Amino acid sequence: MYHRVLALIIKEFLAILRDAKSRMVLVGPPLVQLLVFGYAATFNLNHVPFAVYNQDRGTASLDLVAHFTNSAAFEKFAVLNSDNQIKSLIDSRQVEMVLVIDPRFSRDLLTHQPAPVQVIVDGRNSNTALLILGYANTILMNYSRTWATAHGAPPPLAEIVPRALFNQNLDSRWFIIPGIVALLTQVVTLLVVGLSVAREREAGTFDQILVTPMRPLDILLGKSIPGLLIGVIEGSVIILATVFWFKVPLYGGLLQLYLGLLLFVLAITGIGLMISSIAATQQQALLGAFLFMVPSIILSGFATPISNMPVIIQYLTLINPLRYALVVIRSSFLQHPSFMSLLPQYLPMAALALASLIAADWLFRKRAV
Repeated sequence: MYHRVLALIIKEFLAILRDAKSRMVLVGPPLVQLLVFGYAATFNLNHVPFAVYNQDRGTASLDLVAHFTNSAAFEKFAVLNSDNQIKSLIDSRQVEMVLVIDPRFSRDLLTHQPAPVQVIVDGRNSNTALLILGYANTILMNYSRTWATAHGAPPPLAEIVPRALFNQNLDSRWFIIPGIVALLTQVVTLLVVGLSVAREREAGTFDQILVTPMRPLDILLGKSIPGLLIGVIEGSVIILATVFWFKVPLYGGLLQLYLGLLLFVLAITGIGLMISSIAATQQQALLGAFLFMVPSIILSGFATPISNMPVIIQYLTLINPLRYALVVIRSSFLQHPSFMSLLPQYLPMAALALASLIAADWLFRKRAV
């Protein structure tokens, strides 16, 4: 039995590697997506264009503007002479922030009085606006502390002293790129496995396989193992690129990481086989794969926290393997988790893998009859 399964596995590998389109699916899109996501997908802001409406013109206000100008996060676009210019600049998206300094700013500081500064941001993109406000607040706090030290003024009585665990520089790429490991592994595995049976049906060779002495389970194993191996290898390549190209540290153990990756690929392999068993053509299999992928990414917590979703949607995410894989991979990169701490992620992935493979076997037998 085993030599027949091995022969089918070899045949499947040859069918994938000989086909130019299949080779492109394995190599081209994952590399392009890794580069695009790695460099483009970031929550960090740099060179945010801002305008200054300085009504004070004192030394203190000029020093404050210099703090903003010298920051890597901001780039001065214009100096305004009237508040009538503010709305047109923001409406036209020429600037994303306007710094408005009160005429009494320097005098208030010298007399140790509160010196308010107005920050006007473009709120059409709420996430960007919140980030800009956070950066501006940090610069203002640093300036206030520096001024108080230099002029003998009392420092702020209450002050936030930030400290970020696991990601000291708060680099968003350390959060996003490990998630891409799971995302691209899912894409490749789902496409390779999803097209396997559909390709045989489209080529007219599926009936020839059915008349061989192999059982349906043997055929299913022969179709699933190549996709499983390719998924793990693809994931390993992306992990290497994450560590050595994008310089994201891998603090956790490789065993914890690869156990999670293996369970995840098993679950996706089962889903891919279900799609492939139902689809009559490769086009249908592709549509089925993308029909699954888009909701799975949205409901995984890749970009938005699951806790922010409606309660009914949060329950729906429990059947999404990508949800658990993201936790395992991100924890393995930025923390040093134990196997026990990751058990709440391993067990659901194992259950989903078992359920999807059993369902795929049932669908395959039903379609093979």
